[in-house]
Amino acid sequence: MSGYDVIIRGGTIATASDTFACDAGISDGRIAALGRDLASAGEVIDATGKLVLPGGIDSHVHFSQPSGPDVVMADDFESGTRSAAFGGNTTVLPFCLQQKGQSLREAVKAYHAEAAGRCYIDVAFHLIVADPTEQVLGQELPALIENGYTSFKVFMTYEGLALSDHEMLEVMAVARETGALVMVHAENYDAIRFLTERLERLGKNAPLYHARSRPIPVEREATHRAISLAEIINVPVMIVHVSNRESMEEIRRAQMKGLKVYGETCPQYLVLTERDLDGLNMEGTKYVCSPPPRDNESQLACWEGLQQGVFSVFSSDHCPFRYDDPQGKLTPKGRTSFRWVPNGIPGVATRLPILFSEGVVKGRIDLNRFVALTSTNHAKTYGLYPRKGTIAVGADADIAIWDPERRVTITHDRLADGSDYTPYEGMEITGWPVLTMVRGRVVVRDGELVGDKGFGIYLPREKSPLAKATVSGW
Repeated sequence: MSGYDVIIRGGTIATASDTFACDAGISDGRIAALGRDLASAGEVIDATGKLVLPGGIDSHVHFSQPSGPDVVMADDFESGTRSAAFGGNTTVLPFCLQQKGQSLREAVKAYHAEAAGRCYIDVAFHLIVADPTEQVLGQELPALIENGYTSFKVFMTYEGLALSDHEMLEVMAVARETGALVMVHAENYDAIRFLTERLERLGKNAPLYHARSRPIPVEREATHRAISLAEIINVPVMIVHVSNRESMEEIRRAQMKGLKVYGETCPQYLVLTERDLDGLNMEGTKYVCSPPPRDNESQLACWEGLQQGVFSVFSSDHCPFRYDDPQGKLTPKGRTSFRWVPNGIPGVATRLPILFSEGVVKGRIDLNRFVALTSTNHAKTYGLYPRKGTIAVGADADIAIWDPERRVTITHDRLADGSDYTPYEGMEITGWPVLTMVRGRVVVRDGELVGDKGFGIYLPREKSPLAKATVSGW
């Protein structure tokens, strides 16, 4: 072939399985050739001394999500996808939240309206099923799954979101019948309410007690129960944002039994601890998320889960709120008790640099596992592969070029999000994405936004290969 739109020359390409020195020719938004001495191009990008990696896929982010009275999420689709691009990501999968009394189709329509014309990178939606009515279970959910919304999340905690075990079984049955993948937020709602009430009666209202109201057994029990319910229905399940050894071991045991149980963990469980919630005044609210960060031993366990394949995906659980804002972490009710502090932290731009620096640079994981955990496995798990998640002829030219030796101190002003802080402020990082390309077009170059708002597209998805195998009669 003569003449490409772009050639990336002189870099080291890494996929989930291989690392090799090679140039990449790009035409019409896709990778057209991999080789040496490629013909001319409209633009040549010099990647000498750099790594050329598949763009990150963050399959667990929250943008423009309703968060309760007088609370506003910090990122919409414009700022959220922009920040993701600054962190080397080319695709994100936000959640489309159904609220009580709302049809699932209405929720999907509202999220598409929020995203339309505002995204810098590509997006696909997970569903959140909070009100599994007969209409939802019998008509809306199966139809939406057939239309490319092939994964959905259910909650075992939070007022207005938590499903009963019976409701969990009902939605899992729909997943089995349709080939969808179920994601589970596993924490015991009744145990959290009980502990919260007792702590408040004792006057223990500071942010630190958010973590104390959600101890490890709360997560472990719910993880075990979610796996048991999935086993009853014989449906695959992804346990998201796992924070500790005991929950990780529940997943490992299920996998050793041959059950289709998968796990995800996040940066906050590798580098933060419960101590971070014990900041002066209300500073601890910056670290309030669920499950909360644990302790050093839990960090080691989460690394073990990544190294041994218990966790197949590494996501940010980006759920941002402004700190110095009465509609954010310093909501007036939140000043009275940890119970009311908006639950979640920003992290879509820092996910990849943290794992690269703490994982690859420090020898905990190799470069190929980094690519698998941050891109390829997400694409395979959620029905986007091989279009996304790899560098191969015919795949979308979604690429992040990394300087593996660049040293950066994380500061909020680098991240281009809608929040006013990062929980990782001051963290020293080695390795940083210096260029992010989506479908052959550069979005971020050397820390500068050069892409166009609205270039990102919505991606209908195939059914997950993890779930397809169980579709059969009872």
